[in-house]
Amino acid sequence: ASGPLVESLQRTLNARIEAGLGVDGDFGSATEAAVKKFQWTNKLPETGMVDSATWLALGTLIEEDEPVPAPEVVNSIELPIAPALDVDAPPEVTATAWTSVDMATGGVLGEVGSHQRLPIASTTKVMTAYLVFELAHSQPAILDEMLTFSERADNTLGSTSGVRAGETLSVRELMYGLLLPSGNDAAVALAEHFGTRLQLATAGSVQDTADEAASASVSYEHFVAAMNRRAAELGMDDSHFTNPHGLPDDEHLSSAADLAILARAAWELPQLRKVVRTRVRGAQVLGAEGYTRNLRWENTNRLLGQAGFSGMKTGTTNAAGACLIAVGKPADGASEVIVVVLGSASSAARYVDARNLFAWSWRQR
Repeated sequence: ASGPLVESLQRTLNARIEAGLGVDGDFGSATEAAVKKFQWTNKLPETGMVDSATWLALGTLIEEDEPVPAPEVVNSIELPIAPALDVDAPPEVTATAWTSVDMATGGVLGEVGSHQRLPIASTTKVMTAYLVFELAHSQPAILDEMLTFSERADNTLGSTSGVRAGETLSVRELMYGLLLPSGNDAAVALAEHFGTRLQLATAGSVQDTADEAASASVSYEHFVAAMNRRAAELGMDDSHFTNPHGLPDDEHLSSAADLAILARAAWELPQLRKVVRTRVRGAQVLGAEGYTRNLRWENTNRLLGQAGFSGMKTGTTNAAGACLIAVGKPADGASEVIVVVLGSASSAARYVDARNLFAWSWRQR
């Protein structure tokens, strides 16, 4: 079909749904697609054919394009002007929420939506690591305990340390597998290994070896409970954890402000700082049959390739977007700053967001 009626249809679709059609009077594929979109918007059958119900929903047709006003009318119009650029304002970022915090004082340097409860992906693993390294601070020998991977750990979806079921390595080495390649499997293995021990410690009981733990699944649940207990003790009021790795769950949420609280507490543990600052780590695992196998772990945090940044943790899922907890120190030697970004548009965007926020934050002090 073609002709004046189609031209009127195209003008009307442009007005109703901003279809962006050229008004050429030709009912081609673009016009058909616009009709289907209009039908979908108005809950009509998406046939692409303009039937009586569609004509009724379109309303009165627009017969002519709006005429161009006279030059004196156009030239007399004063277009609105946005406020002048505020050179002291925080930078525009793609992140849904962010905060920057002075490491030494805990003072907030800037924030947008910092208490919005959001998915946080693998930044969750900072809490997982914090619980283990905090326990190791009072019981250093636990880092040399040997841990054997379970089937559940090996079968965990997402990013992986590459350790297989039945293979053994030290807790110390597995912390690198947790925090560098962001091993979801490592998070499960650590939760199974330490959860009951953390529960017994809270209850005031004593446990000498990991072998005395209850079943792995129960220990896992104890570990998640310990995550929530410690979050409450730290004042992380926006946070609730349902797993040790950060895979999507509607109830697994935190905020930029809470993650900054966690990062500041975690940074006090030297062993944790050592791991998150490491860019590449090699490790060896022992198989049940007696073989050994080498692994290489690379840190997902690309800021470590630039002077001034000390690391912490990345996180990425479709639900959370690209997330980052980062620590950086300016060249003038001032105290370190924590920057947290949640929901950045892409992996690359989170680093642009973070760098811009660090540069702005350093100028605020």
